[in-house]
Amino acid sequence: MTPVPIQAPAVAGEALIDQFAAMLRIRRFEERIEKMRHAGEVIGSVHLCIGQEAIPVGARAALEQRDAVFSTYRGHGWALACGVPVEALFGELLGTRTGVNGGRGGSAYFTAAQYGFYGENSIVGAGAPIAAGAALAARYDDSGAVALTAFGEGAMNQGSVHEALNFAAAFDLGVIFVIENNRYSELTPTKNMVRDDELWKRAAAYAIPGVRVDGNDPGAMRDAVAEAAARARAGEGPTLIEAMTERLVGHYIGDGEAYREEGEVAAAREREPLVVARAALLADGVSAEDLDALEASVQAEVDAAADAALAAEPADTTTVREHLHA
Repeated sequence: MTPVPIQAPAVAGEALIDQFAAMLRIRRFEERIEKMRHAGEVIGSVHLCIGQEAIPVGARAALEQRDAVFSTYRGHGWALACGVPVEALFGELLGTRTGVNGGRGGSAYFTAAQYGFYGENSIVGAGAPIAAGAALAARYDDSGAVALTAFGEGAMNQGSVHEALNFAAAFDLGVIFVIENNRYSELTPTKNMVRDDELWKRAAAYAIPGVRVDGNDPGAMRDAVAEAAARARAGEGPTLIEAMTERLVGHYIGDGEAYREEGEVAAAREREPLVVARAALLADGVSAEDLDALEASVQAEVDAAADAALAAEPADTTTVREHLHA
């Protein structure tokens, strides 16, 4: 697998319309969650993926239902891309009985195994060794499943990620390692943290394929993950994919973003996934009126789900210790 340059959307037509709708759903969900957090309706730490929606949407389109996805704590978009219902996800973050985990997990710890989403993790890079374990299990249960683990580029300096990469490579495990490179390791520019910030090159140390793709293009993500999944199912081992993107909001809600350069976010908004996809669809002949109607439909869906979740009963605190495993 060779490096792929940053480029225009890899797909158009119906496939891109579906991906545009999926990215819109994530964006509108995250925007509503931000408002809920500021209103005090959502409690606790919340990390939004605004600007990074193309990565989960494209990646999940290349996977099968039997496959397992492990995200970071910035995982709302991955959950929605896996098919977790919008209302159930709202409910979880609001701490209601209708939440996907009955309101027990909140933003940082929820999981939805029935949708192939095996949860978030607040330990940086912790999903990588867990995904390696899932891939090892798949070898023995003959499921043919592959495991995908996504983490930020800062996690590439974590020992657990190195160990997971080495273990998966040594035993030819079917793991797809996805670096969501938004150019910041929390609040520090990644270029200031490493000598070589082309992190896909580290794959060579494990003798596995590595590739850098445009993480703002769902089609490019789909193609890269599809190739990696095919290799994994053929018993050829793991792949490292570095997806280049930019988050349009702070590392967490409340982040003052004083570390940003002047004009940086404004420039990023001109090349973010929804802008690029909408422009490509218009160029492909889709009317602005149809796209506006699609956006309105997604907004209505998200608003209805949010309103239903807000009206749901809070989680029963007397059952807080139930359905927990350690």
